[in-house]
Amino acid sequence: MKTDKLTPYLFILPFTLIFIVFLGFPFLYALYLSFHRVVNLSNVFGGLQFVGLKNYTQLLGGFDFWWSFGLTLVYAILLIPPNIILAILIARALMRDTRLNRAYRTLFFLPFVLDVFVVGVVWTLIYTTPYGVLPQLLNRIGIGVPSGGFLGNPYLALPSIAFAIVLKNIGFGIVLFTAAFGNIPKEVYEAAELDGAVGWKKTYYITLPLVKPIVAFLVVVGFMGALSGFAEIYAMTGGGPAVQVFGHIAKATKITGYLLFENLQTLKLGPASALSFVLLVFALAFSLVSLRLLRRSD
Repeated sequence: MKTDKLTPYLFILPFTLIFIVFLGFPFLYALYLSFHRVVNLSNVFGGLQFVGLKNYTQLLGGFDFWWSFGLTLVYAILLIPPNIILAILIARALMRDTRLNRAYRTLFFLPFVLDVFVVGVVWTLIYTTPYGVLPQLLNRIGIGVPSGGFLGNPYLALPSIAFAIVLKNIGFGIVLFTAAFGNIPKEVYEAAELDGAVGWKKTYYITLPLVKPIVAFLVVVGFMGALSGFAEIYAMTGGGPAVQVFGHIAKATKITGYLLFENLQTLKLGPASALSFVLLVFALAFSLVSLRLLRRSD
C-alpha cells in the first residue's frame, strides 16, 4: 500500500529535481541578489554587499522605470485589443470547415511559430526607408513616408512594432476562437433566434459571453508578453529613437523588457533582479484582477 502511494512521486521526482536546480534556485538567488549590490563581478556569489531595499527604491523613484512602464502599458493597448478583435472576426469568417478555410487558418498560424527576433528583422527590412516594401508601396500610391521613417519616428516606432507583432501572433487567437466557436451548440443559437436575437445580437449576447474565458486568457498572455517584450525591440529599434520628455532624454520604445536587458548588459545585476521582481508583482496583480473581473461578470 505504501509503495502504491510513493509510485506517483517517483515518476515526478526527475522533473522536481530539474525544476529545483534550474528554476527554483535561480528564482531564489535572484530574489537574494535584488537586495544586494555586486562589488566583485569575478565572484558573483561571494562579492556582494547588502543594500536592503535600495535597489527597489532607486528603481521606483527613477524616471527611467516609470517611462518604460508607461510605454509598456501603451504597447499592451496597441497589442491586445487589435489582436483579440481581429482574431474573433477572422475566426468567425473561417468557421466553415472547408479546404480553403483550413489553408487560411494554417497560413495565419504559421507566423506565430516563427522566432520573434526573425520576425523583427524581416519587418525592419519592410519598414526601411526608402528601399523597404512599405515605403515604396506608399510612394507609388502618392502617400509620403513620415519623417524619420516608421522606426525612426518617435511617435510611430512603437505602433509599427506593435503592428508587426499583432500580425505575428494573430494566428494563435484564431485557432483558439475557432475551437471555441465550434464548441458552442447550435441549439443555443436556435433558441436565441426564437427569442428574437438575430445578426449582431447573437454575436453580442451569445458568442462573446461564451468565449469570454478565451478573451481573458489572451488579455493576460498579451500583458505578460508586453511586460517581457524584448526581442522585437532589440531587432527593430534598439530601444530608440530618442525623444525629450519632461526635460529627460528618453527612448521611444524602451519598454520594461528592454530596460531589464540594459541593466543586465551593464552588469547592474542587483537593480536588474529588483526590476524582474517588480514586474512579477505587476504581472500577478494584473492576472488576479483579470480573473476576478471575469468571475464577477459571470
